Amino acid sequence: MTSITLVHLHKDFLQPIREWLESREIHNTQLAHFLCRVIPSQCPFERDVTMFGRKLFHIPAMCKLNPLYEQLVSLRFRSLCYLADECGEDITIYC
Repeated sequence: MTSITLVHLHKDFLQPIREWLESREIHNTQLAHFLCRVIPSQCPFERDVTMFGRKLFHIPAMCKLNPLYEQLVSLRFRSLCYLADECGEDITIYC
């Protein structure tokens, strides 16, 4: 198999999972809170490494390498919207 065929197979394999994540609607407060806690608001790996006040190097965001990144961020956003709009809760603890 060539690398192009493997990439195509990989994308086809993940498409049903992407569609499933995108179609999820949030109607449960406990689930919404769980998703907001588990899915980070920003990449936990991105940072500047400094020593003695000088920036040595920058570690870029690795989360975008995750093939389901967009769907997970969207699911977290839908959870936040549900908590704020439907439940009237303060969501600042998740921001």
